[in-house]
This record gives sequence, C-alpha cells and structure tokens, in this order.
Amino acid sequence: MPAVAALDFSYHHQPEMEAFLKNVAQNYSSITHLHSIGKSVQGRNLWVLVVGRSPKEHRIGIPEFKYVANMHGDEAVGRELLLHLIEYLVTRDGRDPEITNLINSTRIHIMPSMNPDGFEAVVKPDCFYNDGRDNSNLYDLNRNFPDAFELNEVPRQPETVAVMKWLTTETFVLSANLHGGALVASYPFDNGVPATGTLYSRSLTPDDDVFQYLANTYASRNPDMKRNSCRIKTGFSNGIINGYSWYPLKGGMQDYNYIWAQCFEITLELSCCKYPRKEKLPGFWKDNKDSLIEYIKQVHIGVKGQVFDQNQTPLSNVTVEVQDRKHICPYRTNKFGEYYLLLLPGSYVIEVTVPGHDPHLTKVTIPPKSQNFSALKKDILLPFRGQLNHISESNPLCPRIPLYSELQGHSAATKPSLFLFLVTLFHILFK
Repeated sequence: MPAVAALDFSYHHQPEMEAFLKNVAQNYSSITHLHSIGKSVQGRNLWVLVVGRSPKEHRIGIPEFKYVANMHGDEAVGRELLLHLIEYLVTRDGRDPEITNLINSTRIHIMPSMNPDGFEAVVKPDCFYNDGRDNSNLYDLNRNFPDAFELNEVPRQPETVAVMKWLTTETFVLSANLHGGALVASYPFDNGVPATGTLYSRSLTPDDDVFQYLANTYASRNPDMKRNSCRIKTGFSNGIINGYSWYPLKGGMQDYNYIWAQCFEITLELSCCKYPRKEKLPGFWKDNKDSLIEYIKQVHIGVKGQVFDQNQTPLSNVTVEVQDRKHICPYRTNKFGEYYLLLLPGSYVIEVTVPGHDPHLTKVTIPPKSQNFSALKKDILLPFRGQLNHISESNPLCPRIPLYSELQGHSAATKPSLFLFLVTLFHILFK
C-alpha cells in the first residue's frame, strides 16, 4: 500500500492543506482525483478531492456524494474533520471491507474549505465570532445563493459561482455542509412560505421523511449532538431540527442544492465553539467519524436506474418523480439517462414524463434494507421510439427565481396535526 504522512490534529492553513491533498492524490492516484473548482476572491484554489474507484469520471450506476466545509471561514472543525476523513478513507481501502465497499460503490467528493480567505483572515480564534466568517468581500456565503422563496439580490460571490457551476457538472445525490457554533443536524427548508408550513413555524419539503431520517442517521451516532451538549436553550429534538424552525435563512446552500441541483443536503453543526483549541480536535474526530461514514452510505437508499426508449437509447432530461412527492423544480435524468431517488422502504409509483406524451407509471417497492451498498435498481423502458430528440430544447431547466412565491395551499407533508398546532400556539403565547 502507498504511504501518506500521518495527519496531525492541528489547524492546517492553505499551504499545509494543499500539500496534504497533493500528497494524497499522488500516493493514491488509483482512487483519488484532486482538482480545483475555482478560486476565492483572493485567488486561493477551492480544492475538491474525489475518492472512488473511478475518481476522474462518472460511472453509470455509481452515485455522487459530497461533503463541503468551512463555508464560514471561522468555523474550523469541519475543515479538519474532512482532512482526517480523507486520510481514513484512502488508508483503509483494501484493508477495511466497509470502506472498500464504500469506495467501490460511491464517488465521494470532499471540499475541505469553501471559504479559504475567511479561514486565513482569523487572527485570534474565538468561540463565538471571528472576522473570517465572511469572504474577502464581506459577504456571508451561506446567504449568497439564489432563493426559491424570495428574491435574493446580493452580488453573487466567486466562491458561490464556483459551487453553482460545480453542481451542474456532476449528478450529486446526497450532501452535507459542515458548520460550527451548535450541535445539531439541520434539514431543509431553511426558508419558506405558508404553502411549506411557515404558519406553523416550520418549512417542510416533499421528502421530509427522508430528510428527518438522514439527519437522525448522523445525529444518533454522535453522542454530544444527540443530547445537545452545548449550554444553550434550543428546540432541538435528539440532535435534529428543521432549518426554518430553528431560524429562517434566505440564500442558503442546502435549499439551493435540493431545489436546483437535485441533491439532498443537510447542514451539520459540529461544535459549540466555532474555532476551538486544537487540543479538542481528536475528540471531535472520535465523536464524528462513525457519523461521517454512515451518512455517506445513505446515498444508496431508495431507487436508481436509467430511462430508455424502445431503441434502448438512454433519455436525458426526462422528468422522473414519485407521485405524491413532486418537486417544484422537477427532478430529471442526467446525460446518461440516469435517475436517483432517495426513498425510505415502502411502495411508490414513479411517474416519468416526456413532453407530448402521457405520463408513464412504474410501481416500485423499496426493501427494508439497502442491497449491499446499492439502491434498488429499476430501469424504465418507455413505449416511444424515435420521437425524443429535442427534449432538452422543449423542456428547459427551472429558472433560478423564487419558484414558491406564487404557490398556494399545503402539500400533504406540510399539513399540521392538532398536536403540532397546539405546541406552536403554546410556544407563541408563552415564549
């Protein structure tokens, strides 16, 4: 096995981080690929290390997963955890069956720092606030994305533009962004309208059951997160919370991923202190290692496959949705005709829609346990032939505007129970 210098538990600035990433890419070239998706305001590279059996290109049937950290430059724990995760993955390939299977079946993208300028701007680390939170233009990158609920007119920053472009180059299925300042797994939506449940102090997606499951998957394996060890009063339940219920946020990255990139993303707050002493880092790694690995494995829940016409030609840009949980920006097949739908065990009806044709319905049953690092595979053959050459032109992608602004009514996921209504009323009257 190739060797890589052991990573110490300290904070690694840009030159040290780059040296480590390049060393890994050189010594584990068969399973890693290092590239920059763009540059920060001050010209620092936004590095991404890909780990997988085919690290340089997508393989059909292999889902794409990503972790992003250090969006706020002063929230430093996630940055270091992702460097240690990289070391853990590459040094255990071929030795640890679980990690080997994960690398065989998944393409894992890891961005240790989305805001390297902010990290370098921190002079005297503080638990609660540092100058490096924003980028060099003094913009909060987690308020800088297009928003589906209200117009977000802040100037788009280079780091944000780079991530948005990156999301169009890969078929990301599952993601998490790593933050600090609390201990909780927060799930979409971060913003909302009455149609998503904001009258009841929450904002729920059509996939709320899946998001709660994903957040629980991470929090339940982190003892401090599960019991909320921070000395602050919160509404966290077993270490998870709906983002809007915690506090509304316009222009956040996790909502953007879910709506426009077809990628389920949650936010992981990993430390009560934003920038703790380096002596605390081994404990953070111990508390989060199992959660980080287990969360990656969830990219394999649900169903996946390709959509073909009668000539066995894969069809790109075809809408593939589950009945009763359709997205405001419909999920579509990629250029290989692939679709990935994260679903919990149960029976569903998949609806495939092609312009000019009736919807094609397919029933699927997701088994109780994922099938050896793979979602249920279900290819779909449409009863059409030779008529689908111009799908992309006639069915353009969703515009990046407030898509929910005109939406009326409540989806099934957002209809409140009497109990939740009374709890919310009590909170309003007595908080």
